Amino acid sequence: MTEQPNTSTRTDWYGIEDFLRSRNAAALAHPGGTLLEHLLRVGHRLADWGAPREVQVAGLCHAAYGTDGFAASLLEPEERPLLVAHVGERAEALVYLYGSCDRAATYPRLGKDRRPVFKDRFTGIDHDPAVDDLRAFLEITAANELDVFEHNRELALRHAAGLRLMLEPVRHLLSAGAWEAVRRGPVTHGPTA
Repeated sequence: MTEQPNTSTRTDWYGIEDFLRSRNAAALAHPGGTLLEHLLRVGHRLADWGAPREVQVAGLCHAAYGTDGFAASLLEPEERPLLVAHVGERAEALVYLYGSCDRAATYPRLGKDRRPVFKDRFTGIDHDPAVDDLRAFLEITAANELDVFEHNRELALRHAAGLRLMLEPVRHLLSAGAWEAVRRGPVTHGPTA
């Protein structure tokens, strides 16, 4: 088994993995295998970039409520307390921020003259996330998209340059490791469909 990302105890990470398995993450198809495999890779990538533990955990669980790009969910937004019990309030809040993002409304707002306004796809409400939340969102976005692109050449060809263009205006909010990975682009080794 591979070394686990920075956690206070290894059982925390394994406990979260077990919870995700119990919610069928290992049964859902995703580029590069299963959703669970994708979630693990995103969490590990965030650890490699030196992300704080709660951001690593949020990356591990980022699709718990589904995302604007991946409709399947492991939990409904009404089940937020269940995820809080497994990952803590801060990590869960980041998972919700990521999963609730209405990408069509939010992404074009990144890098404008002021901080972006996020639109919650579950409630339809706009909000202005705190800078630390925005940083975490951007790190998770970079880690997630790069992993998807590395396992699906077609998506990489269609969207990798767009990711770089979208994140460049806010690169000062990304860690050096995240920006370098986005700048370099994905190393694809997945199928073309």
